[in-house]
Amino acid sequence: MFPMLTSELHYELPPERIAQAPADKRDESRLLVHHRSTGETSHHRFHELPELLPAGARIFRNDVSVLNARLPGQRSTGGKVECLLLRPDANRPDLWRCLLKPGAKTAKTGAFAMPGEYEATVLETLPSGEYLVSFELPNDTDVAALAKRIGSLPLPPYVKRPADAADAERYQTVYADEAKRTAAAAPTAGLHFTHELLEQLERCGHPIHDLTLSVGLGTFRPIETECVDDHPMHGEAYLLPPGAKTALREPGPPRLAVGTTTVRAIEHHLAQGEDAYPETSTLAEADLFIRPPYPFLGVDALLTNFHLPGSTLLCLVASFLQHDERKDGLKLLKDLYAQALDKDYRFYSYGDAMLAL
Repeated sequence: MFPMLTSELHYELPPERIAQAPADKRDESRLLVHHRSTGETSHHRFHELPELLPAGARIFRNDVSVLNARLPGQRSTGGKVECLLLRPDANRPDLWRCLLKPGAKTAKTGAFAMPGEYEATVLETLPSGEYLVSFELPNDTDVAALAKRIGSLPLPPYVKRPADAADAERYQTVYADEAKRTAAAAPTAGLHFTHELLEQLERCGHPIHDLTLSVGLGTFRPIETECVDDHPMHGEAYLLPPGAKTALREPGPPRLAVGTTTVRAIEHHLAQGEDAYPETSTLAEADLFIRPPYPFLGVDALLTNFHLPGSTLLCLVASFLQHDERKDGLKLLKDLYAQALDKDYRFYSYGDAMLAL
């Protein structure tokens, strides 16, 4: 089998099809449904999900909350700085990986601040283009608390407008855990759910299990190598509680992953083999690059949005569609995307969804 080229991951997407705002009501978004075993494709509204899932399907979702990760600041020279918080060090809560704008000037200065709120020191420039920054906080217990007070929501770069008050609600899932504000981007497949729809799913016999993966900006980073296999995959921290781990390993009805972030946590965990500590939570880092062909271990159905050309997320979804070695998952994915474009689906984070069964 020839290696996949990054050029194969591109498709034509008119700019006006990139959703700039969410649907008026979360579960009124469109839902393309594809059955892998039969090749049948149909078109629905998201609120029809309970009628479309296999009986007893077990739902796994990412309950992470998006941090107000954009911090304003200034250098000692007076120049403005924008600091985008990515993730904290596991052992030092005052130490964060960040993106800085302007990066080189700020790193050369060595520090930035907002007087009366925080002082930050740039300790290291990382090969990834990120910066290791330590914070001193006179008013807050940790950086997340500071961000909640003075930060702003980091909408994706393809949303060509500043975040507003409505985004504070709509760029979070309704089940986001306030205590888990560790994401630089939303797990967007979950944005379509309402409280009422979740209650209906549970009444219909679909148990719901939470896990947490701290979504980073690597999810938006395009593949820049000529060959897909040469792409250095980003890592994202995840936490799997005992109940979710047990449910993943138990035989039973299909396991539905809500979003690619959930897939990454599930598949990375199961790829480690037998769980030596099933009664405790597992904290690890998912750096698994899922691309065709890939033998899925814990995902039987996938709910996801429509993704960027040239992205690792396209690789993941193509892998899931290619459940049969006789099929070309990437070709099938492009065919489904072409159908979605023909039927006026909206793409990316605030867009519509696809369910692959």
